[in-house]
Amino acid sequence: MSCITRVNCLKCSVLVCFLLFFQVSRSQSWAALDQLVTERQGKLGKNAVVLVLKGDSIVYKKELGDFNSKTVAPIASCGKWLTAALVMQFVEEGKISLDDKVAKYLPVFEKYNKNYITIRHCLSHYTGIKNETVVGKVIGARRYKTLEEEVDAFAAREIRVNAGEDFSYGGIGLNIAARVLEVVSKKKFEQLAKQKLFTPLGMRKTSFAESDMMRATNPSEGAVSNADDYMHFLQMLLNKGIYQGKRILSEASIKQLRTIHSKPQDMKFVPKGAEGFDYALGAWVVEKNGTLGTALACPGLFGSWPMVDWCHGYAYLVITKSLLGEEKAELHLDIKKIIDGIYPSTCK
Repeated sequence: MSCITRVNCLKCSVLVCFLLFFQVSRSQSWAALDQLVTERQGKLGKNAVVLVLKGDSIVYKKELGDFNSKTVAPIASCGKWLTAALVMQFVEEGKISLDDKVAKYLPVFEKYNKNYITIRHCLSHYTGIKNETVVGKVIGARRYKTLEEEVDAFAAREIRVNAGEDFSYGGIGLNIAARVLEVVSKKKFEQLAKQKLFTPLGMRKTSFAESDMMRATNPSEGAVSNADDYMHFLQMLLNKGIYQGKRILSEASIKQLRTIHSKPQDMKFVPKGAEGFDYALGAWVVEKNGTLGTALACPGLFGSWPMVDWCHGYAYLVITKSLLGEEKAELHLDIKKIIDGIYPSTCK
């Protein structure tokens, strides 16, 4: 055997050993994730689906209890991310600007001296309008028959501080922005979401339409979806606005959705489980590089947790139906550590 042949054989052997080691290491990491999910199912949700997507492929799937990836469930505030993406489509089309005053489209805001609230304020929870109490939200959901009625009531509500002065998380801003889309398009919000977002993304079981037709659509907290559907949306975000070769959002819009809009000193009201996180447009910032979120999450009240990590190149999703508690944020971050170990960061 020649020297060159022996060298080439040695190189091949080293490469094969490396690939085998990497494969075993990755298998052990997935096993660790499987063990964590199983052991802490009580915290995650008795009935839940866990998915991890890398590129365009599902690389991990765990179905617990009576849930599978096709089970439709209410996703509460996970819908904020969907609504923010829909708003960005209108921005791309030149129909609105993030810095447009809401009163330009909804004169009722000028009537109540709320002229300075912008669409950007709405997507980042900086409207300054007093949030409703839990009881008030329940009563309001029954009282308002249309999104227009609800948003008109927001316009008449007491203002705590001037727009842009502090961050107060809630359902007001996203619903105002959604009403702007209705006025601009002359279509109902749920029709817009289906036409411009859900149909192009193949999200056939996702909807903002209320099963009770006597209640107003809730673009902030009223969506239903399943794991298969919502992962299509996360896949689009991860792939910088492209889903299965179709451009859904521009890279510029994805960057806007990732840009941090909150300031630590402004955080007036933050849910317990999100304390310490910044906020972008429609989603919380889990990790960041300067003013750009490198990992975003948009958890919902019932425990669902969608997340995209652009540095590690994956999307992670849990769909469940159990009340979200602050301890669940810690659980999802523990899960994230395991996945991060499988897919090292490509960011500098």
